[in-house]
Amino acid sequence: MPDKKHLATITILVKDRQMHAKNVNKMLTENGHLIIARLGVNAQRSCVENCTGMIIVAVEGTAKEINNLTKKLDGLYGIVAKASIMTE
Repeated sequence: MPDKKHLATITILVKDRQMHAKNVNKMLTENGHLIIARLGVNAQRSCVENCTGMIIVAVEGTAKEINNLTKKLDGLYGIVAKASIMTE
């Protein structure tokens, strides 16, 4: 029996978008099969350099897949990632 799929969000805080966005985007692309939707937010609207950004991704996958992706993102330098699994 296959593992149950869950709906979840992963919120990603990027402490310096210009420096760290490339690594985050690469990891999200590698896990694109899990991603349903993505929202990028400029947390500091008037910022020009060293800006903080936030990305929220809606995902569908097993709890293991969701937690693994979150852990990998959170392990990147300058990144904080938290998952919220919404379905049982």
